[in-house]
Amino acid sequence: MLQKTLLVLFTISFITNVKSQIFEKIEPYYIRTIQFTGNTQQSQLPIIRLGERLTLTFDDINGNEEDYYYKITHHNFDWSKSDLSKGEYLDGFDDVRIETYENSLNSLQLYSHYILSFPNRETRGVTKSGNYLLSIYNDDGVLIFTRKFMVVEEQVAVGVEIKRSRNLKYIDTKQTVQFSINSKDQLLINPNQSLHTLVLQNSNLKTAITNLKPQYTMGSELIYRYDQESSFWAGNEFYNFDSKEARAANNGIRRIELSDLFEHYLYTNISRADRPYTYYPDINGNFVVRQFSAENSDIEAEYIRMHFALQYYEDIGDKELHIYGNFNNWTIDESTYMRYDEETDTFRNTRLFKQGFYNYRYVLVDRDGSIDQGAIDGNFWQTENDYTVLVYYRGPGQRYDKIIGMGKSNSTIITNN
Repeated sequence: MLQKTLLVLFTISFITNVKSQIFEKIEPYYIRTIQFTGNTQQSQLPIIRLGERLTLTFDDINGNEEDYYYKITHHNFDWSKSDLSKGEYLDGFDDVRIETYENSLNSLQLYSHYILSFPNRETRGVTKSGNYLLSIYNDDGVLIFTRKFMVVEEQVAVGVEIKRSRNLKYIDTKQTVQFSINSKDQLLINPNQSLHTLVLQNSNLKTAITNLKPQYTMGSELIYRYDQESSFWAGNEFYNFDSKEARAANNGIRRIELSDLFEHYLYTNISRADRPYTYYPDINGNFVVRQFSAENSDIEAEYIRMHFALQYYEDIGDKELHIYGNFNNWTIDESTYMRYDEETDTFRNTRLFKQGFYNYRYVLVDRDGSIDQGAIDGNFWQTENDYTVLVYYRGPGQRYDKIIGMGKSNSTIITNN
């Protein structure tokens, strides 16, 4: 039975990967706590301007001081590989060993902590805007995992507004993103064909909207005032837990045990879909590594087994319940699966997390890999979400898709009209 369940999980993960994340390789179990950030953004999807800094960190809990190497590739809007040669988009070279790493200090779980930042001595930076893929390989040339990032050169202004849905069926459950692109003095030739937009909710590429065309033009502005076509399910505020103190129960933690590692048991959650919306601050699915008394949390933080429990009495058929968040780049896999426990009549999961503050929610996953984020936690128009719009352009004779503009907004300023 367990093997059958795991087979379904891997099948779902594979189908999802093929449909929406063709070039992304999911990390193996021993690679943990991947953090990929730009100058200020705490996210797994850095969006930076040309010349800004990027940092990737991760842990190898095998703790064997393995050698890892990185490569950087440039991609088109649809994540097909671009026609640019490496010398056209990279100043310096890649396929270089990650030289900076430290071993864990005084932790029950041994691990090696790797740090990659660029520009660096070998890779002085990228010279073109667009989509990029950072790939990490081991000493045998085997691909271990990948992460995407975007580089922007701001040539156009992007104004973004968040609206309630105009459709009464969804007015209480969806948020609509409307935006405009002001090309200023730049001539955008044939924008219906040469211009593409990417609309993100909480930096999650897996739910991005990519098929919008400008509806009309006002002077130098392209206007996108869709309703359903540019709407997202609003979701609910994320659950959270704070494990910064391994020996003392903190926010969301019911009790603590010590075996070979610390075991933290969270309070049992219930379905919020039919309950009134309640606001409380979250970080929109993200996480922050921290250890309360550490001088350096990167190497002093413990790895803790977090125990999740959910009471959910609706019939889910052959679907599956999973925990969901940016702690693993919004990935559904066997480590996020909630198994039903007859003894307690709850769905349960035990997963390894490095000490810190984490957001998560529960989602229902169909056999085809589709994810229903509102089935357990509900969808409420009041929910606070971040939205980002990226503008891609390929002019006549150009060989790649530039990112020429970026706009951001938040649903706390949502309006009804």
